[in-house]
Amino acid sequence: MADKQELEITIDDEGNVQIKVIGASGPSCLDLTKDIEAALGVVTDRQRTSDFYQQPQEQRGTIEQGG
Repeated sequence: MADKQELEITIDDEGNVQIKVIGASGPSCLDLTKDIEAALGVVTDRQRTSDFYQQPQEQRGTIEQGG
């Protein structure tokens, strides 16, 4: 099962929006927020956490065919 990924979205009194990605590592967090960022307007600041610099873990699975 894949790890849960969450977006924590905060809007302050002045209408500024902050999006925090939880549960994603590497640049995949940018993929999770790109549509929201495009809908909201211009990104004025981006702060990368240590999770951004970690390599995403490879997901593997096995599929067996019934015989």
